[in-house]
Amino acid sequence: MSDLVQWSGNLLYTSFILYLIATLLFGGAILPKKNGQKQGVNRWGKLGITITVLGFIAQLGYFFTRWAAAGHAPVSNLFEFITFFSMMLVGAFIIIYFLYKLPVLGVFALPVALVTIAYASMFPREVSPLIPALQSHWLSIHVTTVAAGEGILAISFIAGLIYLVKTIDQSKKSKQTFWLEAIMYGLIAVIGFVVITTSFRLAGYEAEFNYVNKEGQAASETFTLPAIVGPNEGELLTENRFEPIAEMPAFINAKKLNTVIWSLATGFVLYWLIRLLSRKRVGALVQPLVKNVNKDLMDEVSYRAVLIGFPVFTLGGLIFAMIWAQIAWTRFWGWDPKEVWALITWLFYAAFLHLRLSRGWHGEKSAWLAVVGFVIIMFNLVAVNLVIAGLHSYA
Repeated sequence: MSDLVQWSGNLLYTSFILYLIATLLFGGAILPKKNGQKQGVNRWGKLGITITVLGFIAQLGYFFTRWAAAGHAPVSNLFEFITFFSMMLVGAFIIIYFLYKLPVLGVFALPVALVTIAYASMFPREVSPLIPALQSHWLSIHVTTVAAGEGILAISFIAGLIYLVKTIDQSKKSKQTFWLEAIMYGLIAVIGFVVITTSFRLAGYEAEFNYVNKEGQAASETFTLPAIVGPNEGELLTENRFEPIAEMPAFINAKKLNTVIWSLATGFVLYWLIRLLSRKRVGALVQPLVKNVNKDLMDEVSYRAVLIGFPVFTLGGLIFAMIWAQIAWTRFWGWDPKEVWALITWLFYAAFLHLRLSRGWHGEKSAWLAVVGFVIIMFNLVAVNLVIAGLHSYA
């Protein structure tokens, strides 16, 4: 089994490298010719999509070799789910690319996949047996369908983001520039998570706490980042470690909230370093990349991604989820935090389609909706999984 796990890790690393190379190739594809004309689907774009497909095949190899090693679909923890989500995002991008031939989409989509894989790699990667609640084929059906739906919806976000970067005037302050920068900061904060977690992991930082969990029982937890916030009734056992500034109630996972705080703080530092070095907003910094983009085509891509992704998410996030909940917990619905946010996500995208079809929300309004929808997905993935304790806390 260890050989298969090593092979799967090597294949995931290979896909990461190939996606990075493909990003650079797509960047070459959108550069203007010497005579000032736009580049079409040239050799750089063809090379970019070829390398992307090879990366996707390598990631598929990672998925199936890990499945063989674990004996079940590898979607049972955050590392596995997020890597599968990134694979679905790339798969959706490949399909969209062959339909529309848009190299600029690769310049934005593949870095999101890269950051997502890097983010996933910061979580425990060990192959472990499933707990009883997860020992069902409906786990694979539910989780893979959710990830596929969210991967397709992520393409809607990327196309919407490109539309906003293209159309928003970066030369003056406005609500639009503020919120666009907030989105850019959020993406940089994910990089901040990777940077800070890797730094303290390499330094070998650990701080062990005893605390009282939500069931009122004594428990222990090892923090791998200095504890800005500590666990409920926590007692620091490791000498020469940072004492928490605040204590969290039992229903909050203090270790994971602490990680979120560090990520946001590191992202804040990175964001302002970029601003100071470039003397531009991040949105203005990437705006030249979308200079030749057809914004109406991006609007169409964003909308069609929701048309496809929403039904897939409905199947996985609601229908299959309720079937699995009945099998695992003998009830279809229980207002668990994860269930509530899945419903909020579904209602938002239902409203998106309603406003698009009935109220004529096209263009910038539609792009903002696509961006906000992805923010909700990420809140469900990051904040709800990491901070709020619930039946899905095993993830």
